[in-house]
Amino acid sequence: MSQFKINKLCIVGVGSMGGSLARALRKNDAVTTIVGYGRNLKRLEVAKALGVVNEITTELSEAINNADVIVVATPLGAMQDIFMALKDIISSESIITDVGSAKQFVIDAAKNVFGEIPTNFVPAHPIAGTEKSGVESAQADLFEQRRVILTTQTNTEASAVKTIRTMWQTCGANVVDMQVEHHDEVLAATSHLPHMLAYSLVDTLARMDDQQEIFEYAAGGFRDFTRIASSDPQMWHDICVANREQLVKMLHAFNDDLQQLTRAVEKADSGYLKDTFTRAKQARDKFCG
Repeated sequence: MSQFKINKLCIVGVGSMGGSLARALRKNDAVTTIVGYGRNLKRLEVAKALGVVNEITTELSEAINNADVIVVATPLGAMQDIFMALKDIISSESIITDVGSAKQFVIDAAKNVFGEIPTNFVPAHPIAGTEKSGVESAQADLFEQRRVILTTQTNTEASAVKTIRTMWQTCGANVVDMQVEHHDEVLAATSHLPHMLAYSLVDTLARMDDQQEIFEYAAGGFRDFTRIASSDPQMWHDICVANREQLVKMLHAFNDDLQQLTRAVEKADSGYLKDTFTRAKQARDKFCG
């Protein structure tokens, strides 16, 4: 693995995720040149000043020229436009991958543009990140001991898959394979739903008349639970829309349980409350402890 090296890496969208990948590969001496592409020159200049990328450009054709790997790290809503821009200029020698959180949406976007999934496209999703956004929050160790899911398609070139798998392993990640539909189900439950709950809770409290006092007295539990409500609203808007079918299922399931919990509190149903809290503690201790 130590001999793995990408000669030229192009990152489309140099934010927290793309920037962290760049830092991780640079830390492990696994890349020669990193080119950052985006439409906002000032943000690109920050990425270069921070040493996240070597070169910057607002011209996509220049960014991907002779690139071994192209990582699309934009919000989901921009994916199809990026694919459209790449369609007529990308070389078959370049490997495309992404970091999108809703894989069916990404794959459908690729099909809409290319007609079929390109054989050099490896859909991927690193299960990592923080509530902070922007290249300033990029971390070289973000992916260490974290999972990266590949949703490889049947026509994907084996060599392309090997390159992307090794790229993430070089960053310290544990790479696993998963079917697209299963990925979206799992992420709706474990990532997308918690973000919806955090956003909703903070919004509810912020609209109350005594919001100032409520937030002044918020303790550690509130801060821990709602930390992810500080995440990028545009990114999570896109995720909601992109994975709405699976997310709606989870929201309905949670709402049903929340209604039961509400009735138990109304009735002071000690048995239901104690059983629910005990099961939840045991489950979290087992899987997250």
